[in-house]
Amino acid sequence: MTSSRQRPGDLFAAAPIHTAAPAAYRTAATPHELYGELFVEVQMARVFGDGKSFVDARPKSAPALIRARFEVERRGPGFSLADFVHAHFVLPGRDAAIGPRLENLEPIREHIRALWPLLVREHKQAQDGESLLALPQPYVVPGGRFRELYYWDSYFTMRGLVTDGRRDLAEQLLANFAYLLATYGFIPNATRSYMLSRSQPPLFFKMVELLHADDPAAGFAAHLGALKTEHAFWMDGEAALAPGQAHRRVLRMADGALLNRYWDDRCTPREESWREDVETAEKAEQASGRPREQVWRDLRAGAESGWDFSGRWCADPADIATIETSAIAPVDLNALLAGLEGAIALGAARSGDTATAQAFEARAAARRQLLQTRFWRADAGHFADVNWADAHDPRPLTAAALMPLYLGMATQAQADAMAAQVQRHLLGANGLLSTTLVTGQQWDAPNGWAPLQWMAALGLARYGHAALARDIAERWCASVHRVFLATGRLLEKYDVAEDRPGGGGEYETQDGFGWTNGVFVAFKDGLLQA
Repeated sequence: MTSSRQRPGDLFAAAPIHTAAPAAYRTAATPHELYGELFVEVQMARVFGDGKSFVDARPKSAPALIRARFEVERRGPGFSLADFVHAHFVLPGRDAAIGPRLENLEPIREHIRALWPLLVREHKQAQDGESLLALPQPYVVPGGRFRELYYWDSYFTMRGLVTDGRRDLAEQLLANFAYLLATYGFIPNATRSYMLSRSQPPLFFKMVELLHADDPAAGFAAHLGALKTEHAFWMDGEAALAPGQAHRRVLRMADGALLNRYWDDRCTPREESWREDVETAEKAEQASGRPREQVWRDLRAGAESGWDFSGRWCADPADIATIETSAIAPVDLNALLAGLEGAIALGAARSGDTATAQAFEARAAARRQLLQTRFWRADAGHFADVNWADAHDPRPLTAAALMPLYLGMATQAQADAMAAQVQRHLLGANGLLSTTLVTGQQWDAPNGWAPLQWMAALGLARYGHAALARDIAERWCASVHRVFLATGRLLEKYDVAEDRPGGGGEYETQDGFGWTNGVFVAFKDGLLQA
């Protein structure tokens, strides 16, 4: 609890960074580290409606000089925090060209083709004090407030780029991700210093597979070092784990089974959502005495999942203050890591490294077995996350349960049962629901998201449920098109019940939008042409 004489922000003005990450993963100062109390004051005073605005700003002079000026000027009469920030920082703008274009609206496919170059950025040299990380190649951003390269978004964007004849951009994206693995030892959530403590769903191996579709094993062999680097990041600490213990992103169940979870190597508020996280943690502390650091860790882990946020991660789905992401072994993450392990096995075999191939095939097989047993709820007939701290916790049905189908890791009987669950619980008028939970969070009902439509449809088709797969794709694409005709915009997320933008969460629905564009064109030229 905060005393009446101490503002919430004061607790963090000089707060240490709580982290268990290897030093190699901490290579760039964050805005909080650079600007200290100035940063806290700006975020807690809500100088900007979106907390991401300040952390994305570029300083006009050296951070130390700005900080010193702040300490002097704040004591003067009539000091304005907002004026100070505007005087000393270049604030991020918005690309108006991506917004509504209802006059002389072009066909949606032509509009998407015209959007690709508008979403391309280049940033080869980082400026002192800014949060944006340098990259060797041009890259594609999602759009709106998302002005940097994002990890899992990019796989779905790449599918559209390849479909639209922009393989060059897709290859540049892959090169950038390989660079991030070589430079930082993992792929961060996004290319910002304040996101260098977490990753996102590990889809690098799928990117390699996409760009080597004629011979995936050759692609895996060519990128074997990068694939092994990513696996080592997710499995860091596994060797020392006793049953029932966890370290960073890896955990060992009571019976010795090895699984993974989402995590973040910091346990402070997210810098881009500082005030929101402070308020959430204060609510949790007042309600249950839960340590703030634990709440912040789980909020950050939820951001690593890409599902930020959903009742999926909460003890009480209706209350974000009960978030417990690090207590959950997610079905989609563990399926993706089985896929990564299988990719390493194939790449090693092609490279002639038999020992590595055998070791990673054994890992992949063990994890696939766990998916079909530990993550399968026979009582409910669907895959689900596992609460590794409470084996009796029945986790809810979510669209993440379709990841084992997408990656070919379910049995036919399980896939058939999942198809029935989709028909009964997740299929909406406009595509696939993320969850059946109604919480006000953006990754819950009634919202649908492009990547989940893609993985669900491809997974169902893989197991012979082609009609249902096509139905999902048709419903979702038709709604995207109708909303485009009404607004001129392609959006981050959609309402699966009505033809309108998705809502909820911490910020307004953004337009652009990389993965929506990618999945739409991939459906149109793939599944919906079959």
